[in-house]
Amino acid sequence: MPDPDDMLRRPLPALAALPANRRVVLRALGAMLATTGIAAGLSVAPTPASAQLRITITPGQPFSPMPIAVPIFSGDSQLGAEVARIVAADLKTSGYFAPVDPAGHIDKVVGAGEMPNFNNWRPLNIQALIAGTVTDQGGQVTAQVRVWDVATGQQLVGQQFATSRDNVRRLAHIVADAAYSQLTGFKGMFDSRVVFVDESGPKNNRVKRLAIMDWDGQGVRYLTRGQELVLTPRFSPSAQQIAYMAYGQGDPKVFLLNVANGARQLVGDFPSMTFSPRFSPDGGRLVLSLQKDGDANVYVMDLGSRQVRALTQGASIDTSPSFSPDGGQIVFESDRGGSQQLYVMGADGSNVRRISFGSGRYSTPVWSPDPDNSYIAFTKQEGGSFKIGVMKPDGSGERTLTEGYHNEGPTWSPNGRYVMFFRESGGPSGGPGLWLADVTGNVLSQIRTPAFASDPAWSPLLR
Repeated sequence: MPDPDDMLRRPLPALAALPANRRVVLRALGAMLATTGIAAGLSVAPTPASAQLRITITPGQPFSPMPIAVPIFSGDSQLGAEVARIVAADLKTSGYFAPVDPAGHIDKVVGAGEMPNFNNWRPLNIQALIAGTVTDQGGQVTAQVRVWDVATGQQLVGQQFATSRDNVRRLAHIVADAAYSQLTGFKGMFDSRVVFVDESGPKNNRVKRLAIMDWDGQGVRYLTRGQELVLTPRFSPSAQQIAYMAYGQGDPKVFLLNVANGARQLVGDFPSMTFSPRFSPDGGRLVLSLQKDGDANVYVMDLGSRQVRALTQGASIDTSPSFSPDGGQIVFESDRGGSQQLYVMGADGSNVRRISFGSGRYSTPVWSPDPDNSYIAFTKQEGGSFKIGVMKPDGSGERTLTEGYHNEGPTWSPNGRYVMFFRESGGPSGGPGLWLADVTGNVLSQIRTPAFASDPAWSPLLR
């Protein structure tokens, strides 16, 4: 597996400031890259130019996707076409953009080092043009990208990225993130992964394996062999570990899996059944549910000392805990009030309060990672259907994003703008698949996987 940190990011000078002789520019870029080398953890510097072209997206309000164009990047023809295709697909799947069919482009290839002919794009009602150049020098791939406001001819984004050839899909996702962030005002999400349960075989005897993929369903890699039943995988904040449950012999156990080398370790030898492990935001704790004598309560485990402490007590079923982004609170589901509802408490188990009061049963709550637009996503069973919804942590603003025969298990995108979940199709040949909805309720699309898929968990942005 390529090193996820093996990526170099740099701002690209404004085109107007480029020397007339492009060869000089390319030599200067090459010298800079050679001097800097490949470094981990570099942040993206501010873009050299800015403008105000931006799609307006308000939760609960309808909007129209922005028409954009992503022509083939110049340079290496194969890589230029591949990167442009992935960028266009990312932005289209987000639901906020409508890339125009490349067959209708007058200019089929537009590089980062040339001023576009905007008169060839304005008649197509294109609002934003994403142009770039991709080169491969001995396996070292460099991509330069510019995002243009077609109406004004202003540059919105100018950045360059370098990495190994094995990381080209990541590079394309990062380019898409740069465009998405500028045009929406939200953080990116495309440079991320999803772990899920791959399901194959007859409906009454499914083989279930842990699998990991890019957020768009590509690059699927299997993490377990299907020799035991696996459930509820969850990423650590670093995206380098996955906590999950496995049914082998006896009660289900919680394991930690190292994504890079496949090594796994048993979290704890609990004398009873364990459920729903999930990391704290700092990665130092696991919150989970343990069942004793028919009751299930929420516990927290310090991963350093492996000490476990009960956060809830009583004759009820408390499960599916999820930390708030600052780690100070936990949301969970409980039947302590006579029906399955959502509750929030302090991370030490104090100040438990109910937040869901609508009709129906609420389950699988998960707290958004975005502290500035804090929502809790959940599954709600009501009137014979399953709904995926969101509400604020105080229980206000409940909104249904989608409903159907069987929807369940929401997980948040790294930017807190989207919820991925699984939807079960009925009938003897039916099975679960992964779907995507945004917080406005206007976007709904399927994420294709090689086989049936359930229990998705979205990683943070890769570093």
